[in-house]
Amino acid sequence: MLAVLSVSMAVGAQSYVHEQSTDYIWPDDGLVVQKLHEWQDLKFGVILHWGVYSVPGICESWTITSEDWITPDTTRTYEEYKQWYWGLSKDFNPTQFDPEGWARVAKDAGMRYVVFTTKHHDGFCLWDSQQTDYTVAHSGFAGNERVDVTKYVFDAFRNEGMMIGCYFSKPDWHSPDYWWPSRATANRLHNYSISQYPEKWERYKSFVYNQVEELMTGYGSVDILWLDGGWCTAPREDIGLDSIVDMARSHQPGLIVVERACPGKHENYQTPERMIPEGQINTPWESCITLTDDWGWVSKESRYKSPSTVIRMLSEVVAKGGSLLLGVGPTPQGTIEQRSVDILEEVGAWMKRNGQAIYETRTTPVYTNEEHSVWFTADKEGKTLYGIVTRADNESLLPASVEWEGNTPRKGTKITLLDGGKTLRWRVDAQGKTHVTLPKNLLGKDAVAFRFHIK
Repeated sequence: MLAVLSVSMAVGAQSYVHEQSTDYIWPDDGLVVQKLHEWQDLKFGVILHWGVYSVPGICESWTITSEDWITPDTTRTYEEYKQWYWGLSKDFNPTQFDPEGWARVAKDAGMRYVVFTTKHHDGFCLWDSQQTDYTVAHSGFAGNERVDVTKYVFDAFRNEGMMIGCYFSKPDWHSPDYWWPSRATANRLHNYSISQYPEKWERYKSFVYNQVEELMTGYGSVDILWLDGGWCTAPREDIGLDSIVDMARSHQPGLIVVERACPGKHENYQTPERMIPEGQINTPWESCITLTDDWGWVSKESRYKSPSTVIRMLSEVVAKGGSLLLGVGPTPQGTIEQRSVDILEEVGAWMKRNGQAIYETRTTPVYTNEEHSVWFTADKEGKTLYGIVTRADNESLLPASVEWEGNTPRKGTKITLLDGGKTLRWRVDAQGKTHVTLPKNLLGKDAVAFRFHIK
């Protein structure tokens, strides 16, 4: 293992976080709309950040920028640092690479789709791209029978019945036609005048087009093309996305395209990062949030979210109309850390008993009484509602009872637990507020879910 870097992010810096877009345009391709509706039924997915940054266990890609929010490594010049970072590819040698294990962990957690980082902003390709030598095929993993990592990851998750998402960074800091080595790299943007050097930018556009075509033609069926790097978009950095998307869908009909944080026809669903929107949104969206403090595996001590926190986030996101994409970082050896596995197993156990309140649900206008930590979802007909009672990490018990206004249960209906089918005591008071009592033996649980009818 190499020495741990002294590079770190400035405290409180959030400039790398993609905020939620404000506008949404429904696709005009019927196959894409159909795939979106299928994706909206899944609700829970995993995003896997893995690359050369995993070797020393540092922040993904960003440490090679010279933006103000990055604390530089003062033991090297900036150029020396970049060369050191890119040189980590020779140490990328995940001898315990276990994509089948990753897929089993995700499936057992109740996750139903995956987004895999085929290439982050640093340009390191986790497939055998013919457009560059900066790939896993020329890394320390070269010669391994499973060196074409993306193929085995996609196959493993596909074999578990999951929808496949291909993360791809539009900017590529390793490409000499994006970051020209003859010029300084002041920030995340391309570092030369496109109008002055149009031939360089045309080469870069072809490079991106060709890499996306490799991924769309050589790795089986792909459901989502998840495009990161929202600053790399027209008009400032026009990569010709219309033609790229047309090409991608010619190979993958119905492909969902997510041009993150770029409102328009290529942002088929929105991706608020590290946060949950304040209110309900009834167009397609997902919150992408990390299981720890970091997207990838890090060598420093990291704070993990508890199973109850993950279940609470998932319940809130789904009640507000979205999906939760949970970030998990494989280790340099190619495994999922046991602590992550343990947390996800607990989430999965809850999902097996209560997933009816999550999967294939839709929103209801009254979606929460947040004061009582209860969230509501509905079946597609809107006749059956589900209530999910969650607890915060600083609370050892669920509330003994919950109450809400609206979503009034139909007279004579039973309110029953999804886990075990026990009938709960309930009443509606003179003000029309519903009160439900929870059994005492459930109060130590992470969350409970129940169903009732309103029509």
